[in-house]
Amino acid sequence: MDIFLQQVFNGLTLGSIYALVALGYTMVYGILGLINFAHGEVVMIGALTALAAANALLALGLPVPLVLLLALLAAALVCMALGFTIERVAYRPLRNAPRLAPLITAIGVSIVLQQLAMLIWGRRYHSVPQLLPSGSHTIFGAQVTEVQMIIMATAALTMLALTQLVNRTRLGRAMRATSESPSIAALMGVDANRIIALTFVIGSGLAALAGVMVSANYGITHYHMGFLLGLKAFTAAVLGGIGNLAGAMVGGVLLGVIEALGAGYIGDLTGGVFGSNYQDVFAFFVLIVVLIFRPSGLMGEKVSERA
Repeated sequence: MDIFLQQVFNGLTLGSIYALVALGYTMVYGILGLINFAHGEVVMIGALTALAAANALLALGLPVPLVLLLALLAAALVCMALGFTIERVAYRPLRNAPRLAPLITAIGVSIVLQQLAMLIWGRRYHSVPQLLPSGSHTIFGAQVTEVQMIIMATAALTMLALTQLVNRTRLGRAMRATSESPSIAALMGVDANRIIALTFVIGSGLAALAGVMVSANYGITHYHMGFLLGLKAFTAAVLGGIGNLAGAMVGGVLLGVIEALGAGYIGDLTGGVFGSNYQDVFAFFVLIVVLIFRPSGLMGEKVSERA
């Protein structure tokens, strides 16, 4: 039972990271019907930017909490600017193009960002300084680190704040109107281009937060970290119902738990033939099953009429 609970807590931590990244996917899809496959690379840029800022600030002798705050702020600003640029340069000119065109563009942007990060930070893995508390607690026999607790709490609070933003604010109403029909929203005085750009900016800010969390959880970061993370977060968004904010959160957490339990027990179930290094298989197996049996996701896909 202790091993089972340990894997569940590991899965909740991993799922919280997936959920943070999936929120960015689902926001863009909900408002544009576009799968932004470059979102994983924005997470990577956020992680590496935060690392560079943290190392520079630690060298100045600043207190660790202030370093963490300033590094997160720097990562958020860089990612928000990057998200705005991607939308303005790569996606807006293709707004009315066939759906295949922006999809290919998104893959191209992903490759460009990977190569840019490789030129700036190099190919090697970078160790992340310990900025979050390093203690651990025993809960029902399972060891849960304070970093894991912070990640889970951050994901829950972010989801709550984002839900309030979308459902209770003027900006959220404009987002929902643009999602339903950009042309009709424009007739009601909504600047659709501005709202779409802000959606990319907010989603990229969440990507920066996710980048800091994932690098803090694993203690390393590198230029290729966003590719597989982005694919898994996309799987989580599809699992929960892409375009559905609550679905992204549920899908991320569920996928993380499935992956952690699979990694923990696959060796026993296969007699040692497969080990925990095959844990990535579970994410894509879930994606295949969902697309076959429930393509709209567990909580339903966001569908809107576009004029």
